[in-house]
Amino acid sequence: MHLSAAMKLLLSLLVLLLAVSSATVAAPPPSSVIVVGAGLSGIAAAKTLHDAGIKDIVILEATPKIGGRLSKVAFAGKTMEVGACWYFGGGPQHNPLVDIANSLKLNTYPTNFGNLSSNTYKQQGGLYPKAEVDAALGAGAARAQFCTNLSTTLNSNPRSDQDVSVMGAYLLYKQVPATPLEMVVDYFNNDYIDAQAPQLTSVKHKYPRHELVDHGVNFNYVKDPRGFESMAYHIADQFLKKGDPRLKLNKVVREISYSKKGVTVKTEDGSVFEAKFAILSASLGVLQSNLISFKPEFPMWKRVAISDFSMATYTKIFIKFPHKFWPTGPGTEVFFYAHQHHGYYPIWKHLENEYPGSNILFVTVTGDESIRIEKQSDEATKAEAMEVLKKMFGNNIPNPDAILVPRWWTNRFFKGSYVNWPPRYSHEQFQHLQAPVGPVYFTGEHTSEKYMGFATGAYFSGIESANDVIKCLNRKICRAH
Repeated sequence: MHLSAAMKLLLSLLVLLLAVSSATVAAPPPSSVIVVGAGLSGIAAAKTLHDAGIKDIVILEATPKIGGRLSKVAFAGKTMEVGACWYFGGGPQHNPLVDIANSLKLNTYPTNFGNLSSNTYKQQGGLYPKAEVDAALGAGAARAQFCTNLSTTLNSNPRSDQDVSVMGAYLLYKQVPATPLEMVVDYFNNDYIDAQAPQLTSVKHKYPRHELVDHGVNFNYVKDPRGFESMAYHIADQFLKKGDPRLKLNKVVREISYSKKGVTVKTEDGSVFEAKFAILSASLGVLQSNLISFKPEFPMWKRVAISDFSMATYTKIFIKFPHKFWPTGPGTEVFFYAHQHHGYYPIWKHLENEYPGSNILFVTVTGDESIRIEKQSDEATKAEAMEVLKKMFGNNIPNPDAILVPRWWTNRFFKGSYVNWPPRYSHEQFQHLQAPVGPVYFTGEHTSEKYMGFATGAYFSGIESANDVIKCLNRKICRAH
């Protein structure tokens, strides 16, 4: 039996249609809003929508859990916070994260940075004299005050985009940190917060330190087995039932198409979701990468706003030892290592207060050092860290039992830790970064002008972005570029 040419063509078309249908999962009914990302900002946005009566939402999360950059890892039998580890209290303005922590009865321990002058080590070993470190800390405080005053002056004219880097401010002040001691103090005042060097940080937009000024300088270190991420779960539990089909984990968004009619979101597994709006809580690093494609391509004003902002990397390296060899007790938990290379294994903290007998240290590196360390093996990092520790505590210290090196910069779902405002990035550009493109709205710590880089920034921005969508849905008052 011979098939006609027309019949062969029809069969070929049927095979093609079957292949296409098997590669793409049929789209569920359209929702009002798709929230991309279930970090703190995405979950806060989704809850805000739900509480406003907009319950036909879908939350698409790329990883197997919620929380985003609130992330814990089991290490040496303890819970290590590889993402955010402190929340702040004691300030003049209310911090809602304190309320959440209290509701959870979250187990924390206050970090004391008050005795650094007695815990600062020289590059080749030995402690600096306390008076010398006190003088360096005082000079650092004076530079910070100059930066705050300069920021006030620069912000006094809202029509001007004049700005300068923190390093540029030091040049104006005619006091540039030059010695290893001066540099490690400056690292503590800047890189330890901004996750980038002073020459890459805007004075106008990063001083004063609003998180600390507003919410306080009580550093509450989370030492709870449930982790900092339990705050995100606590919010989610208030509107998502167990097994709620609106939360879809392991859904890696790869394409977002948008028009006046709404959005279509496609995931890596071939699933398709449709809605009137999308709230995109992916990190700035993800937006700068090629993980998600947008159709049509975003307009130039949006692409430039995304590409010109800075995604920084903040890395806490945890090291477990068979026994402790560092000072413990009151006023010893944080110590500096001063090195001629800016940011070289500079700030160390032991966890004997949080986890007695754990014999765990962690050291913080940021910026280019974070990226350099991510590129090398854990063994190479361990060797470098041990060389530093031997300088501080002698050659007879034990070899570590284990090391944990988080890799935020190379993780395709984050591409860094949090944002930093670069010099001469204008306020207008930042408004472009915040602004929606049609039905695609943006949220996350990178859209929080005052609290970027902090969990509070993520939390507040999620609520604000959701309220913008609610206004557009319910009152037709839609935010536009």
